Formats: sequence, C-alpha cells, structure tokens
Amino acid sequence: MTSAVDPRYELPRDWPTTEAEAIAVQERTRASVVVGGELPEPGTGTGALVGVDVAYDDERDLVAAAAVALDASDLAVVAEATAVGRVTFPYVPGLLAFREIPAVLDALGDLDRRLGRRPDLVVCDGYGLAHPRRFGLASHLGVLTGLPTIGVAKNPFGFRHADPGPLRGDWSPLLDGAEEVGRALRTRDGVKPLFVSVGHRVTIADACAYTLHLARDFRQPETTRRADALCRRALKAAGAAAAAEM
Repeated sequence: MTSAVDPRYELPRDWPTTEAEAIAVQERTRASVVVGGELPEPGTGTGALVGVDVAYDDERDLVAAAAVALDASDLAVVAEATAVGRVTFPYVPGLLAFREIPAVLDALGDLDRRLGRRPDLVVCDGYGLAHPRRFGLASHLGVLTGLPTIGVAKNPFGFRHADPGPLRGDWSPLLDGAEEVGRALRTRDGVKPLFVSVGHRVTIADACAYTLHLARDFRQPETTRRADALCRRALKAAGAAAAAEM
C-alpha cells in the first residue's frame, strides 16, 4: 500500500492551464514570499541541501524532474528521487514554473519520504525574485511547500549588472531599474558568474553563501549538477520505455 501524499507536496486543485490564469496566480501569490530567515552557517548543519532540476522530451511531450539531497556538511548524496509526467502547460517565458512544478512536487514528495525529514534548503536551477513579476520557480516552489528556497541561474533574465570582480566570491547587484533583485556571483576565479536570487524564507546573503558552499569544485552548485544528471537519466529511461511500447 502506498502512503498518502504529503499535502505540502500536492499540486493546487486550481492549477492554471492558460497564460492569463498563470499570470493571475503569480500576481496574487507573490505577496506570500518571505524574504529573510535563519539558516545554519554553510558547512555546519546536520540536515540536507536539496537540488531540483527538470529535463524535457519535446518529441514525446514528457518532463522529468529530479530531486537530490546532499549532506549539508560534506555534500555527499544521501537520497534522490525522480518523477516523470506529461507536459501540461505551454512554453511561455516567465511562466516556466507552471510546466515544471507538477513533476518537481512529485519528486520532492518522494524525496521527503526517503529522507524522513524536510530539507534545510532547496536550490532551483532558475529564478526566485529575479523574475519580471518577482515570482520565479524558486519563489513559487517555496510558497507552495513552505521550504527555504533559492534560485541559481546561468543567465540574468534580461536584468542588468556590472561585471563582478574576477575572484571566487566577488559579486555585483542584479538590477531592475534601481531595485536589486539578486546578485551576479563569481563561483570560480575568472569564470562567468551565476545569478542568485532569494526564493522564499532566505536572505540574499545566505543565498550567496550557500551557493558558494555548494559550488565547491565547479561553477554550478553540486545540487544542480547532481539533479541535472539524474533528471536526464530519468528522461532517457522514460523515453526508451515509451519507444518500446510503440
């Protein structure tokens, strides 16, 4: 017998199916984002740091999500989970959360059961407040689950920034007009920066500190690297299974 789904990982019943409905959800729900919170100093906690990512098979209309939990101290993998489903929302810039969150919630719920505890932090390959309506995937996921979340993206979504200094840890504000929506953060000496933003229940200082802790050996956080590889494997397996049934 399978256990009941934790309501914190259930998709809302009124999940939108159109662009207008999705924008209305973002406008209505973004007021629930909490900027601020207390996390242990990176590297000292005893909990789990989770990365989530998704991959698509456009030919078969499939999306695969992965959630990977790393030990907060030594970054060893302690649990992982995947979920595969049909894409149910069209591709619209600024609304990618509505394509990704259904599968991500399934993967996170499974991961929670495997861990036996809630993650300390969820790192999304995308945006939080660094979003035109200040409600990217990381913020949306954080509000739905109540978990602390951050967004770590590879590009600045059109916001402007000065080039940070050349050393690991150097940063510059990511700006929409005069408003700071995130930071361009150098995670490796002389390597292109990443773009970090608050998702939910985190400060921007902690978001950057944890990104540096997780990007110990590579430009990308280890959470993202692990989740990216896992969701691609899950998608490949699902595609092979679908092909075999034809």
